[in-house]
Amino acid sequence: MATIEECRAALGKLSDTMQGAEGEVRAAAVLDRSVSCHITDLDVTFAGRMTGGRIEVDDTRPGPPREKAQIRLAMAGDDLLALVDGELSFATAWGRGRVRLEASLLDLFRLRKLL
Repeated sequence: MATIEECRAALGKLSDTMQGAEGEVRAAAVLDRSVSCHITDLDVTFAGRMTGGRIEVDDTRPGPPREKAQIRLAMAGDDLLALVDGELSFATAWGRGRVRLEASLLDLFRLRKLL
């Protein structure tokens, strides 16, 4: 099972990857939105913002998200690590119910370029 530190590092790696993106992917990455990522098996939530092409994690809290972020993710820690390392495709994980993504319809259309 992934640790909180490994999950935080994976979100940092994802943020670095987003910042280096180009073209349509870069355009999707520059959204300015609140973000939460609930790691279900650790019952911890990383909360922050997607801004400037990065994900800035401002807070780590026990339990599910306290506030409703504009972009909400939920998954097991091992799935987060596998997604960021390219070992698991987002579409497969989402289709099998291993990852939940909630956002406005417009944001979902923009985010699909990142996935």
